[in-house]
Amino acid sequence: MSLFAHPGSIGVFDSGIGGLSVANAVSGLLPRESLLYVADNARAPYGARSREEIVAFSEQITRHLLAAGAKMIVVACNTATSLAIDHLRETFPEVPFVGLEPAVKPAASGRRIGVLATRATLTSPRYLALRERYLADRPVWENPCIGLVPIIEAEAPGSPVLSKKLRQILDPMLAGGIDTLVLGCTHYPMVREDIQAVCGPEVDIIDPAPAAARQVARLLERHDLSNAAPEGAENIGAPHYDFYTTGTAMPLLRSLSALPALQAHRRLLRPFFSLEA
Repeated sequence: MSLFAHPGSIGVFDSGIGGLSVANAVSGLLPRESLLYVADNARAPYGARSREEIVAFSEQITRHLLAAGAKMIVVACNTATSLAIDHLRETFPEVPFVGLEPAVKPAASGRRIGVLATRATLTSPRYLALRERYLADRPVWENPCIGLVPIIEAEAPGSPVLSKKLRQILDPMLAGGIDTLVLGCTHYPMVREDIQAVCGPEVDIIDPAPAAARQVARLLERHDLSNAAPEGAENIGAPHYDFYTTGTAMPLLRSLSALPALQAHRRLLRPFFSLEA
């Protein structure tokens, strides 16, 4: 099954619901833009996959989004960005891409840094280069958060199961005295309040979604693709949002209900999209 036509939209994909944090930031910053979102939760989590699989999945989803009419692709997945975005840019040189990287640079304002990310991200050359450039002179605690993404997909925020898992991950970092925590996977901002509750107010939590939304805006302007109307012009038409999932729709429905910016316009959920070559 192919995606329904969605010309002029911003295509966004992730391994699951995490990319909704990025879509929400884009919607808030660029309210005239339409969004076409694919959650590949049937094959999640990507962090446990090989590089070859992640590259193949990312290219496959990108082809579907472009065939539907997307004018830009946001790789709203840190793991896919780390391992596949260079391949995507080479394969589709005419398409603007925005990726998600761990927000290591802004974390450099802290003294003792924690990084939550998948193993694939933490071992990627892209992340290692960022860490060496910005955090080489201070202690860094890293955790691959094994098993956290499936819990975020399955459990609602505030779940005791989620809280227990977060404490297992964060307690060693907190014992080390971290004052800054980088959310290096787009799933993690979906449970930011739970993470803050474990860390306490003294830990600064860094979410990369707002920076990604600003980069989307910059690239739209650079490539003359923006839907922003000139001053004094009439409304160019209300945007619309379509959301697809390759697996169960329940996590997507639950998460969308908690994201007001994505409720501002008509949305159409198509829960049984099948990714076939």
